[in-house]
Amino acid sequence: QDSGLFQFCSSPHNNSAAMAVTKEEDVQMMLVCKTHLGTRNCDYRMKRYVFRRTVDGIHIIHLGKTWEKIMVAARVIVTIENPSDIIVASQRPYGSRAVLKFSQYTGALAMA
Repeated sequence: QDSGLFQFCSSPHNNSAAMAVTKEEDVQMMLVCKTHLGTRNCDYRMKRYVFRRTVDGIHIIHLGKTWEKIMVAARVIVTIENPSDIIVASQRPYGSRAVLKFSQYTGALAMA
């Protein structure tokens, strides 16, 4: 069971025009899901991914950089032959649904 994202990343026929359209669609979905909303605290390692800060102190995450990191992760994941060798985990309560969904679609081992 491969998701469309993984099939797209592993396809040798994807071109820059298709990639730009896909990126735009994915960023739009991330906006709808409010993926860009961070917290008031920001670790120094995360500063390079922060787009800006709202007046009430919430850090806004740069979704272009987020998308790029997701693509890197997808390219790594598709190289793994046995999906059960993948372990996906989340310490945070709001990450457990994403962990379970990812595991459901890829066959990875969930630790949520």
